[in-house]
Amino acid sequence: MSTIADIAGLLGPRLSTGASVRDQHGRNEAHYPPAPPDAVAFPETADEVAAIVRACAAHGTPLTAFGTGTSLEGQHLPVRGGISLDLSRMDRVLAINTEDLNAVVQPGVTRTRLNADLRGTGLFFPVDPGADASLGGMAATRASGTTAVRYGTMRENVLALQAVMADGSIIRTGSQARKSSAGYDLTHLLVGSEGTLGIITELTVRLHPLPEAVAAATCRFATVEDAVTCVIAVIQSAIPMARIELVDEMMVRGFNLHSGTDLPEKPHLFLEFHGSPTGVGEQAAAFREIAGEFGADGWQDATTTEARSALWAMRHNAHYATGALEPGKRTLATDVCVPISKLAEAVVQAQQDAAAMGLTSAIVGHVGDGNFHCGVRVNPDDAEEMARVMDFSGRLAETALRLGGTVTGEHGVGLGKRKYMAAEHGPALAWMRAVKAAFDPLGILNPGKMLPPEG
Repeated sequence: MSTIADIAGLLGPRLSTGASVRDQHGRNEAHYPPAPPDAVAFPETADEVAAIVRACAAHGTPLTAFGTGTSLEGQHLPVRGGISLDLSRMDRVLAINTEDLNAVVQPGVTRTRLNADLRGTGLFFPVDPGADASLGGMAATRASGTTAVRYGTMRENVLALQAVMADGSIIRTGSQARKSSAGYDLTHLLVGSEGTLGIITELTVRLHPLPEAVAAATCRFATVEDAVTCVIAVIQSAIPMARIELVDEMMVRGFNLHSGTDLPEKPHLFLEFHGSPTGVGEQAAAFREIAGEFGADGWQDATTTEARSALWAMRHNAHYATGALEPGKRTLATDVCVPISKLAEAVVQAQQDAAAMGLTSAIVGHVGDGNFHCGVRVNPDDAEEMARVMDFSGRLAETALRLGGTVTGEHGVGLGKRKYMAAEHGPALAWMRAVKAAFDPLGILNPGKMLPPEG
């Protein structure tokens, strides 16, 4: 391939065509089949990224950005071959501006690395999708996580970007100012574009003051409907939750199998409160009073750093804990987001649909903002079971749209959700296609993702 020869002249040994490296960049955490690229490039500067993009443009070669490979909708899979652009070596924290509450980072910096560098500053970066994802990948997929109910998603926490566009030009969008009315908001057009409009090579992200006090707790309920209705009441009461996570009884079973815990197999809420010592106590007391009205039981406090870390480590390992439910299968991980008032109906419908189809499905959710996830176990080689799982996923999407929500609140579109884009966006999909054509007229940036085929 001429593109490979051109890039090899630029990168030398930092371009690999070895089978093991290619295979690594063609794997995923979900159920999608492997899709290795023709070669993997490891740039170290924005100028090198620009040169690689120009080489791909010259030959019409597909180019797919790769962060840490943790996305669940196959965004990083080079399904049409070409070059996998591994940005892991662009991993410098370029500036920490404590007075302005922001940091400037390269895309390969992970969230845990940034927070490690922030120790001693009194600040932290809050967006926490669970996996130790790269910040560039998190921006590209508009990631969120357990703390989004209080601190927002990547959309709210990215102030500015540097990006390489499809013709190899380098642009900057946004600034360190907290707001702007100057021109089109290209920053937040690129955030969530999944590498289909440009390659992010630098980010300016918001930082937040560390809370003076942190406390966590768990409680359980007789039914998922009771737990979710409690969440709705808490949110409507304006209690400033830092995290409020639902795990259903099947997910609790997975935790017990995976982590060796002995939680009662009932729906649970995992909670965290941030603020002053007095404020945290008041928040927890107010939550507990409301939860009591919905039959909450088994309240357990986690006030030490060790206890909180263990609690959230268990929650963040939900994807792997789901795997303990039916060993030997893969997990189709899907998510939707609905208005808070419709959350109980959506979650209960998902449970009923899975049971009716004979599927093992575990539910976890960032329910404070109406977002929940279903992890469904499936054998991809069993065509009949795979068909049932895909039917379930489609019904879940239909439920979300019927209730005024979206087919994905966090995972993104990637490969799996393209089929629902027309149903969610209607005529607006044509304008999305127009944006893609304007930004990437050759269609080389992460082809096969986000937008469904025409016709």
